Amino acid sequence: MREQSMVLANQVNDGMNRMGFSYDSKSFLMDGKRIYLNSAAIHYFRMPKEEWREVLVKAKLAGMNCIDTYFAWNVHEPREGEWNFEGDNDCGEFLDLCAELGLWVIARPGPFICAEWDFGGFPWWLTTKEGIQFRAYNDVYLHYVDLYFDQIVPIIHSRQLTNGGTVILVQVENEYGYLADDETARQYMHHLRDGLLNRGIDVPLITCVGGAEGTIEGANFWSNADEHFAKLSAKQPDTPKIVTEFWTGWFEHWGASAATQKTSALYEKRMMETLQAGFTGLSHYMFYGGTNFGGYGGRTVGSSDIFMVTSYDYDAPLNEYSRVTPKYQSAKTFSYFTHALSDFLLVAENVMGDMPHVTEGLRIRGRSREKENLWFVENVKEERETFYVTLAENRTIPVTVKPGQIVPIADRIEILPGVLMTCSSLLLGNEMIEGVHTLILSADHGQRSYFELESEVPIESDWKGTIRYEMASDHKAISFDLCHFQDPQEISLRVGEQKLRIIVLNRTMSERTWRVKDGEGNVHWLIGYEDIRLELGNRILGVPGDDGATLLHLGIPDEWNVIELAFLDQKRLPKLPDLSDWTSNPVEFKAVGDMKKGPVDFASMSQDFGYLLYQSELRSDSERDTTLVISKIQDTARVFVNGFEQALITQLGSSAVNLKLREGINHIQILVQHMGRLNFSPYLGEQKGISGVVYRDGQSQDLRRGWKAESELIHLDEVVRLPDQTPIRRTFQLVNGHDRAILVGAISSPLKINGQEVSMPEYHNWFSHQTLDISDYLNGATNTIEMVYCKSPLNRLELLTYDQSAELYEWNTSTLGPSLTEVGDPKSTGTFEIGPTCYRCTFQKPTEVEGLHPKIKLRLTGMGKGVLWLNGINIGRYWQVGPQEDYKIPLAWLRDHNELFIFDEEGRSPERIRLLYDEQSDRNWIQINLNG
Repeated sequence: MREQSMVLANQVNDGMNRMGFSYDSKSFLMDGKRIYLNSAAIHYFRMPKEEWREVLVKAKLAGMNCIDTYFAWNVHEPREGEWNFEGDNDCGEFLDLCAELGLWVIARPGPFICAEWDFGGFPWWLTTKEGIQFRAYNDVYLHYVDLYFDQIVPIIHSRQLTNGGTVILVQVENEYGYLADDETARQYMHHLRDGLLNRGIDVPLITCVGGAEGTIEGANFWSNADEHFAKLSAKQPDTPKIVTEFWTGWFEHWGASAATQKTSALYEKRMMETLQAGFTGLSHYMFYGGTNFGGYGGRTVGSSDIFMVTSYDYDAPLNEYSRVTPKYQSAKTFSYFTHALSDFLLVAENVMGDMPHVTEGLRIRGRSREKENLWFVENVKEERETFYVTLAENRTIPVTVKPGQIVPIADRIEILPGVLMTCSSLLLGNEMIEGVHTLILSADHGQRSYFELESEVPIESDWKGTIRYEMASDHKAISFDLCHFQDPQEISLRVGEQKLRIIVLNRTMSERTWRVKDGEGNVHWLIGYEDIRLELGNRILGVPGDDGATLLHLGIPDEWNVIELAFLDQKRLPKLPDLSDWTSNPVEFKAVGDMKKGPVDFASMSQDFGYLLYQSELRSDSERDTTLVISKIQDTARVFVNGFEQALITQLGSSAVNLKLREGINHIQILVQHMGRLNFSPYLGEQKGISGVVYRDGQSQDLRRGWKAESELIHLDEVVRLPDQTPIRRTFQLVNGHDRAILVGAISSPLKINGQEVSMPEYHNWFSHQTLDISDYLNGATNTIEMVYCKSPLNRLELLTYDQSAELYEWNTSTLGPSLTEVGDPKSTGTFEIGPTCYRCTFQKPTEVEGLHPKIKLRLTGMGKGVLWLNGINIGRYWQVGPQEDYKIPLAWLRDHNELFIFDEEGRSPERIRLLYDEQSDRNWIQINLNG
């Protein structure tokens, strides 16, 4: 098997060399030319297909030359054997659009994708297959993976570079190294690799975080670029070093703070760190995040209730509404810089010898190609400052650096044969435009920078500007003292027979600078446009900047008809329809099927998402309190007694709720919303909803306090100053004759109960939340628990105890479809006196105004928790605990007459719900016709 695998892998490399796409230890090469892979992670399944073009074009305009996309198995096979590759799920059309726009593609078919996507991309019905083990060399699992590959791989295969498409790399699995080392993973990873090869994939295969023979491994990270580069270099010295996921932001989950901790300035610094480490490819994950429509938001590790919000904005360069953000400008600046210096960057080596002398407060690193150098200088002070750097031959130049910023200094880098450039500003453009070699330089507004040219032949200048400069007596060197203004400055020179143009911009103007290609492949630069939309051919739509901004067009032929933009007032947006015509109905849940012994989980009811209602009866001889212990529950739930809500369950794994009973029969109802399956965990495939026995008259004990480390008393819900792995212990009591116990929460390993070690075969120290039945380890009423200290403070460590004879046996489970109307033959009925309510509202499509490009969102002020639909399309879950407040309403899903349907678990009034425009909707777009 191993020899066969290596033969297949060698066939891939041979094929790539034949077609002109290859690689070596430094970079990928296309037709013999080295390329820096600037890739944008964009998922086709997180937006309507009508939005694909806008998002892809904006990635291209930011200098991205590649698109990275997952393929979501559960989107394409939502029911076993029912395949869907149409409409928004037409991933082949997405790949074709990438090809049409001249964008390469990294295809990541999984089968596991993580992506904060429900079940990591696996379809829910896989959990019903007996004997299945996920992400393992398991016959049952791999049988279904092979069937999936039979469907998805031909779509990718036909669009490979070798077949006329633009797919250049295909990924095997995803981040398997977080679960197992390469040797342990060998059989599984090689089965997937060979499954791709045997189905015709002949572009290079890649992996990320964990590898396999015959593949190129990449690294996923945000910081510590040097460490990741060193690991990849030691493991695969002969392959390019790429960042397969460079985390531009982070996901958000219900009840947490907004994930906006990664600023654009820090983003720029981290990207520069990848360059100085030596990486020659970077995929911005995410470049555009999109939305977790439907029930597809996942759940991740670290606690029991980390459920993704509906938005997957990710604080990315393009926001959820595909609008440009400050990070977009950072990504664009970085990609323009890497393109301008790609010839140097893709072969440069780390400078290991003498470094330039720098003034105090600067840290310096370097990369070199023979006598050319690029120095990365970092300000370690707390304020912006102008520093001095002394280069070879005692050339001392100034450089202005903000706190924590890394600024590259080009040191005698060859831009033309025999012409060397030294500069302390950022080089964004370095190419021939209509016979004129053009350099575009950028720095902050009002900042000074140094620029010098040295040539083997005399430099001539007919330029009469006010910029200060010095020309050498032999005219073979010229240096400029530049100040970066709001308006662009242009310097014209001649070096021998070659015309040379230097454009000097400040940061604001460089953010309004765009490098575009026309249909014939000619390069043009547009300077002064705040935002542009590029469509097929040469049509460009632009938004002007501030009044009085200078608009430049470089490389546009004279015969083209260029219509200058007028600085018009912003157009008035039409008023959005009021959402005031609501009708409401209390929800009546009708049970399906017979009473069963114990609740039934979602998959057993053949339900993917939505709600289940569990109903039972509890007889009490008097009015009293009881504690209900739910041994296995994996989603949030509301508990109703006799039609009135008494508890909201958010602590999962196992849970206990206190209830008040009346004398006689008490009707117990537990309403469970499917909140998303684990998308990243060693425990994939959890049973959703309630899947364990429910007990009455139990007890809950909080075990976070009262621990001892030797003689020191510590409380794990406080900040504790203990070294990791310090042994800690405490005792707990069983009361009321209880003979069973569940330990749930942040548990560390090794764990001992009464001196006996508790088996936790799947324990990972990065996933501390566990649910363990410790009944077999109990020893009478008083018991001792021991474990090692890991971290503090803990948000949950709970002991649930009960009597095994106190089980609630008979349960009816009602299955409710996505529209909350799919009920079968009613056997019994459950209603609520106060609580879950359905609301409907109709509204007209907003009026369109020529020249505007609006985006619409729904603000659910005053609502509780639930789910919403637009014209029968599931927009997603909502929960007004934050951080999400607004919900995207795609214009592509609007009709002339629209229906909004909301199910609110708490029955909150929709009177404050309203439609809003996003913040950039009032921009006035004007067409510039460039094709004459």
